Amino acid sequence: MKKIQVITLFPEMFDGVLNNSMMWKAQDKQLAEFTLLNLREFGLGPRRTVDDTPYGGGDGMLLKPEPLFAAVEQAKANDPSAKVLLMTPRGQRWVQATAQSYADSDAGYIFICGRYEGYDERIVSLVDQQISVGDYVLTGGELPAMTIIDSIVRLIPGVLGGAMSTEIESFSDGETLEFPQYTRPEEFRGMKVPEVLLSGNHAAIDAWRAQNSFKAE
Repeated sequence: MKKIQVITLFPEMFDGVLNNSMMWKAQDKQLAEFTLLNLREFGLGPRRTVDDTPYGGGDGMLLKPEPLFAAVEQAKANDPSAKVLLMTPRGQRWVQATAQSYADSDAGYIFICGRYEGYDERIVSLVDQQISVGDYVLTGGELPAMTIIDSIVRLIPGVLGGAMSTEIESFSDGETLEFPQYTRPEEFRGMKVPEVLLSGNHAAIDAWRAQNSFKAE
């Protein structure tokens, strides 16, 4: 079973993603287990403080090291061999091949979702990999974590229905986007399904699909 833990100030954001569709199926089939750790519970003092102003001045607040370290240590106690992943724009760009390698691995994962202007840099000493989902800035690390979790869990054998599902989809070879696909009816508002797909000639269909696959830019 793939164990995935998420450290976040907003665990409620994950309910709709992790408890529906393929993520729900993965849990129901005991192929994945999700645990949400509320960073606020590791905050300091009566107000459960998790942030403070940055040394050297500047706008915004940073996540403090003490709550983050405590949360990661708790997650590690739950799964000592888990890899710690930090969501950050400066991280390695997430791609399908990486998602596949993470799905194939026996390791569990601990996701750290940043907030505010960032985090105390000392948290990086606990991190195995820094990950980015693109060259843009979001309010926090929750949406990137959801995206990455989905991309990993759906590749775990038994989560998707067909055995070939992940082999023909976009980026399965690292660069090719999936070919166009059609279903009934054969004609809709003047738009027809290509004749070759109705022919039953599988060699011709394979050739058409290869010709009409797109290359990622």
